[in-house]
Amino acid sequence: MKSSKLLVASPAIFGDHHFQRSVILLTEEKDTGKVGFILNKKFNYDLNELMEGIDAPFPLFYGGPVEPDNLFYIHRAADRIPNSIPIDENWFWCGDFKTVKQLINSKDLTQTEIRFFLGYSGWSAGQLENELASKSWIVIEKKISFDWIISPPNVLWKKLIHSIGGIYAIWANAPENPIHN
Repeated sequence: MKSSKLLVASPAIFGDHHFQRSVILLTEEKDTGKVGFILNKKFNYDLNELMEGIDAPFPLFYGGPVEPDNLFYIHRAADRIPNSIPIDENWFWCGDFKTVKQLINSKDLTQTEIRFFLGYSGWSAGQLENELASKSWIVIEKKISFDWIISPPNVLWKKLIHSIGGIYAIWANAPENPIHN
């Protein structure tokens, strides 16, 4: 099974409220385009506040600007969620939502096993490659740590940009808006 890819927004992405300081887990890579979800932009409300039939508060994240009214999810419960799509050997996305609801309501699926997103991040053929060439993103390709997926959203980008080191390390402690420095 392949390793996963994280896209870490470089400091060059400034002023773009969708992607500035974003960390994106790529879930699908095809010749026709790429799909991923922003891991570190949490909404101020939970899934049960938005959707009937969910009896537990699960955090909801902004996955990206494409289809922002649609719900998506990544999880590590493919053994219990039919039709899950593999990301790597441990992580999956989507699957049968009726089963997801049942698992949540029976408390057989926890917040440490699934993350919900409104919208996704998508790139048409060649678009992400152009953004990579312009140094908008830094790619981290390795086995995705569960701790990264559930890291507090406000520290994930800083943690990853610091781990990259070099010229990027200084940005880990810079304010989101350099004017506030």
